[in-house]
Formats: sequence, structure tokens, C-alpha cells
Amino acid sequence: MTATAEQVLAAVGAVRDPEIRRPLAELDMLDDVTVDGGDAVVRLSLTVVGCPAADRIEREVREAAAGVAGIVAVRVELGVMAPARRAALAERLRGERRNPFGEDSLTRVIAVTSGKGGVGKSTVTANLAVALARRGLAVGVLDADVHGFSIPGLLGIPPGTSPVDLDGLIVPPVAHGVKAISIGMFLPPADRDGAVAWRGPMLHRTLNQFLTDVHYGDLDVLLVDTPPGTGDVAISLGQLLPSAEVLVVTTPQSAASDVAVRSGLVARKLGQRVIGVVETMSPATLPDGSVLDLFGSGGGSEVAARLGVPVLARVPLSAALRRAGDAGEPFVAEHDDAAAELEALATAVAGLGRGLSGRRLPLGV
Repeated sequence: MTATAEQVLAAVGAVRDPEIRRPLAELDMLDDVTVDGGDAVVRLSLTVVGCPAADRIEREVREAAAGVAGIVAVRVELGVMAPARRAALAERLRGERRNPFGEDSLTRVIAVTSGKGGVGKSTVTANLAVALARRGLAVGVLDADVHGFSIPGLLGIPPGTSPVDLDGLIVPPVAHGVKAISIGMFLPPADRDGAVAWRGPMLHRTLNQFLTDVHYGDLDVLLVDTPPGTGDVAISLGQLLPSAEVLVVTTPQSAASDVAVRSGLVARKLGQRVIGVVETMSPATLPDGSVLDLFGSGGGSEVAARLGVPVLARVPLSAALRRAGDAGEPFVAEHDDAAAELEALATAVAGLGRGLSGRRLPLGV
């Protein structure tokens, strides 16, 4: 069987860019395909010099071309887009909407909040994101905890990893099937272990850019890891994401649960909907059958009762969960009580869905 250039073009055009998550043909990355007998030459242009996904794209293009009946040898030649071509692509991806997660968006936006720090909010966010992605959903995470960013480490994104700057449009890195963005990815190497000392206006601008200038693609769910408390960032997120749903995270301890209620009440004042409570550091059953309730019990139920929402998960104390976070490996791959609760949380969140009542749908005529 003799292969044609059109057949090879169709095959390689269907290969998806691993960062932008769109077929190469839609991204105008294919320059030329020639076929001479069983030999195919594919020429394509990457978006930027030093594209971190270059090796993967080359490999998958080669495999796609080799999969066409009649092709026995494939050569892939990589170039880089000219500035005008790259700018046109960025503008096309950016679209016309100022905020792609506004009231008309079909993406569920879920803010994970807490009244105080150190309750495991970021760990819940990272594991929930991966668990949802493993269910086949397109998931993104926005690390809005600018002063205490930890999402890159929890997802195992190597230090020094930076998003791709596509002519002013930011393409976030992908880890465990989750697109993630964090201020830690933009700090100079010398400052990554330092502190981000910003006040309200700078925080607001940064969050706005993370929503408008980052190309997440078509997401089913965007999780927002918020800083603890009810300060500037919470107010900004209420203004920028008025239709967001809210998960409130607390430990069983009353010192945490009392202030956790406040974060839920503030979210409601900003027009957001609290969908449930996650209790972390819950009592754990030890190998000998005894129960370790280091932080007491009942805090999650108390917060849920005061906010009038269900407790969606009670994640027990777990050394394995702590080790997984330090290693940047999602704990939902493990099998113990904590992992089971995180999986149950993902099931509950996915099952809740988001209503379409009162929202305009992007339907054509």
C-alpha cells in the first residue's frame, strides 16, 4: 500500500500539544509533509525556542506518521514560529472573553478555603485535582495562596519549572494530568525560597492575570487554593469569581472549626455557594485497633451544621499522606483510610455538578 502526504498530514495533525492540549493542526504548527515511497518528512514549528514539550511532540509525531500504512521511515524537522505567526496563535487562544471563568463559563470553579493555616487545605486541593483528573475530567489548579504557595511541590512540579510565555499568553505546566499555575513559577531562582511581600493591589492584579492571561484550555473544573482567612485575596476572588463554589477545610479542633465557619460566611457574603466541608487530621485507627484523636473530634460536623452543608470527607491523620506531599506524589494512588476519603471527596464533588439555571449558554443560532 502506498501512503500519501494527505494521510500522513491527517495523522500527525491529530497529535495534541501536551501543554496547550489542542491538535497540532488547530494550532497552525504543521508546515509541510512530504512522502516519497515509504519515507515521510514532517516539518513543524514549535511555539517558542526551547519548548519544554519538544521531545514529546517529536516522538508522538513520529509515531503517528509511522502508524500510517505504507510508511517505513519518518524524519521530523522542528522549527520555531515566526513572531507574527505566534502572535496570531496567542490571540486566537486568548479569545474575546476578558475572564474565561465568568458567569457564562461552563467550567466549575471551586475555591478551597480555610479559616486558618496549617489545616491541610493545599493537600486537599492537590489530591482532589488529581483524583478528578483520573476520572477523565479536564482539571486546572490556581494557587492563589501567593504568600504561602505550595501547589507546585505537592504536584511534583520540579523547582525551576516555568510556564511557557506564548506572546503574552501563559501556558501552565501539566503534572499528573492537572494544569497548575502558581506565583512560585515566576520568581527568580534566587527568590524561590524567599517571601513574597505584597499588599492588596498587587495581589489583586496577580489573581486577575492568573485568570485572564493563562491559557487553561477548556476545563471541566478549576480548583482555587486560597490563602487562609478572609482578607484581600478572598475579597478579590469574590469579585473575580462570583459564581465559584466553596469547600471549607477544617481540623476537628474547635480553634480551627470556629474560624473555618467565618470563611464560609464571607464566601456567602461575596455571592459564592458553599457546597461542603472537609475535615482533615481526623481521628485515625492505629494498627492495634486503638484510635488516635490528636486534634479531638467533631469540628467538621460543627462547621457543617453551622453552615447548613454536608461533611464531604473526613481525612484521618496519615504519615503516608504527609510523605506523599513531601515527595510530590498524589496520595490518591495509595490505599488506606486517608486515600479512601480523598477519593470519596472527589466522587462527591464530581457528583454535585453545577446547575445551569440563570446562566447564559454559548449556543449558536
